[in-house]
Amino acid sequence: MSGDDDGNGNGGTGNGGTGPTVLPGHDPGLRERKKRRRYQEISDAAIALFLAKGFDGVSVAEVAAAAEISKPTLFRYFPAKEDLALHRFADHEDEAARVVAGRPDGVRPLDALRDHFLDGLGRRDPVTGLSDDESVFAFHRLLYGTPSLVARLHGYQRRSEEALAAALGGGIEGALGAVQIIAVQRVLAEENWRRIREGEPAEVVYPGAVEQAELAFGQLRTGLGLW
Repeated sequence: MSGDDDGNGNGGTGNGGTGPTVLPGHDPGLRERKKRRRYQEISDAAIALFLAKGFDGVSVAEVAAAAEISKPTLFRYFPAKEDLALHRFADHEDEAARVVAGRPDGVRPLDALRDHFLDGLGRRDPVTGLSDDESVFAFHRLLYGTPSLVARLHGYQRRSEEALAAALGGGIEGALGAVQIIAVQRVLAEENWRRIREGEPAEVVYPGAVEQAELAFGQLRTGLGLW
């Protein structure tokens, strides 16, 4: 891959490094797919360098060289160095909101979110913390061992809360509900990750992770009867 455009002759997207959003049921065209591939390629090149040399040991210029683009082009895709590592979190930023918005008729938001989280556990989705894949393990060590990445991650979490609050109907009730739901998902994922980090295989952690998720969403249902 070379050159400074985005594969479409118009440079980067400048949209905060999150990549184009694909709506449910929407088939992205060639131009959009090229943009998404370019985001992924740049992020993958950066993460490979970060894992090899540490986040602080890699310059933006090195990432640009590895991705075969110029620094200005890189910054059009990723405004901050931290976003290069957190691109995969950006893909999940509005996930809870999309689950709520796309739930079948008659399904309550909390039930849809619980089912989605349980499905993620079954798939060993890294977002649930239940993945002992070595590449995921290495990325988690990089993330939580780098203070600037942890600080930047909080911004992604806030935007997740805002998107979910809107999907829940907005207002103070939506905001309060969203904060609690996102917090529960984060705590569940952190507990799963703690056990994985301490050496337990994912298949051993899984039954307890399911039990804790059921408990947590049950408590949410009691406290958030509105949903």
